Amino acid sequence: MRPHRRVLAVGTVVSSAGGAAALATPLLAREFVDRLGSGRPILGLSVLLCGIVLAGAVVAAAGRYLIDRTAEEIVRDVRSALVTRLLRLRVGALNTTPPGDLISRVTADTTLLRHATTNDLVDLVLGTVVLLGMAGFMAYLDPVLFGVVAAVMLVVGGATALVMPRLGAANRRAQDALGDIGGQLERALGALRTIKANGAERREAGVMHRAVDTARDEGITAVRWSAVASSASGLVVQLSFLAVFGVGGARVADGSLPVSSLIAFLMYLFYLYSPINQLVQGVSGLQAGMAAVRRIEEVEALSTEPDDRVTPVDAGRGAPATPVAPNGAVGRYPGGGPSAEVAVAFRAVHFRYAPDGPDILSGVDFEVPVGGMTALVGPSGAGKSTVFALLERFYEADSGVVEFAGRDVCDLPIPQLRADLGYVEQDAPVLSGTLRENLLFAAPDASAAQLAQAMEQTRLNDLVRRLPDGLDTLVGHRGMNLSGGERQRIAIARALLRRPRVLLLDEATSALDGLNELSLRDAIAEVARVSTVLIIAHRLSTVTMARQILLLDGGRIRARGTHAELIDSDDLYRTLAMTQLLDAQSGAVRRTATAS
Repeated sequence: MRPHRRVLAVGTVVSSAGGAAALATPLLAREFVDRLGSGRPILGLSVLLCGIVLAGAVVAAAGRYLIDRTAEEIVRDVRSALVTRLLRLRVGALNTTPPGDLISRVTADTTLLRHATTNDLVDLVLGTVVLLGMAGFMAYLDPVLFGVVAAVMLVVGGATALVMPRLGAANRRAQDALGDIGGQLERALGALRTIKANGAERREAGVMHRAVDTARDEGITAVRWSAVASSASGLVVQLSFLAVFGVGGARVADGSLPVSSLIAFLMYLFYLYSPINQLVQGVSGLQAGMAAVRRIEEVEALSTEPDDRVTPVDAGRGAPATPVAPNGAVGRYPGGGPSAEVAVAFRAVHFRYAPDGPDILSGVDFEVPVGGMTALVGPSGAGKSTVFALLERFYEADSGVVEFAGRDVCDLPIPQLRADLGYVEQDAPVLSGTLRENLLFAAPDASAAQLAQAMEQTRLNDLVRRLPDGLDTLVGHRGMNLSGGERQRIAIARALLRRPRVLLLDEATSALDGLNELSLRDAIAEVARVSTVLIIAHRLSTVTMARQILLLDGGRIRARGTHAELIDSDDLYRTLAMTQLLDAQSGAVRRTATAS
């Protein structure tokens, strides 16, 4: 609220001025009754009464507009800050908080915050101001009747105060339950094909229904306590009205209280419902708002990547304007290490995903020379993809040093580092949008010639010709309108358009058929002649042309060398190579039989 406190203060003052009409009306009504009894003219007073009521309504509406408009500004600021922070989260943060729950904090929780920071808080202030003003006027009209009303308010208000902590706890549980629904829904929709293929729709629906039922139960609990709190405002007015009617009537009968004063006092009681209701609703809303604040603060507590600000910034690429060595080769950053011939180096690197988890990398030590291709091979779970994750700084090494171009990656601004790395993930994600938007995602300023070259290298031209709108065809949610091989080729073309110094390929050809794999292998070999390629591969055809092969096993570098050297010297590599060769031969036989 702090940046908007002046506008909120103005809105509160304006709304208070509108509420002042309610304070003046009973006194003018008393004067109206007195004039009727004495036969004095009432036209001017009637006009004044109508004018005050209309003016109060207009002023109150203006104040409410200012407050509600400011509320939207506050929510915009909070949502923008949350979205920015979520995009800066470390990858590991999503292991503890489901994305669906995080989305609910940006949407549902900020909506509650909107009411709490403006409507509820302003209602609390306005209710207090108007209530104190009415209390002063009622005490001025008749201290005895005011004492009766104050006693009723203390009794009912004390009982209501006991309800508020329970209401706050219920609101917190209800909002957590809504977050669980978002998490479960995101989980189900993210694996919709898997759910359908395994006939698990009913089971998953049952999981979702249980989450929805939990949210309903917690919501009912919150509504129950809210209803108890809300009834307090009506109860105060009704009990006060009965007490004042009895005591005031008796005092009018014995002549100690003018009837006009009793009418004015009863009018104050009639108006009393609004400020009391504002107080109760304001406190109730603040309870829900504080629960929302707690959930938003939990996002603030999640670990984020450093917000590196590097200038100058290349507005087109959205990354620092780092000088790129000719043909994309890795050059040395200022203050780099002793060797300009080493593109990537891991020096005694240890890493585990959780403090109490197993070691994923244990003292990994290797160097990737500038230029050519280096392949990472090994059985599943050996730590190959983790090497890429540490190089991209998705995670930080527990110990040891990861170097890029002679410098510790921790000393490099993340945007600058990632601008020099082209990363193709194993599952090759494609974003919703058009094919053109996906290809230009990392290099929106790429020329038509560069785009055409990348498409030619990855054999995407045939795909573009088949699509109804060519490059402007929508690819669907997560590229569901495309095959796995097509998504892989799009991801590789996207990385090539980035013109990286080092190209990281994680199983980049796993979903390709033999013809497309051969073509893409030639494209990778062409890139490797002028740049550095670090590839994770299981297929023998990919690694045989590597300048260097690193064999990982159990989080350690078991062996290194060329394909021929490792075939002669390492039993595990020989086994992996023979298995992959048999798989490749079997695939070739199947393709030949299919063609026949």
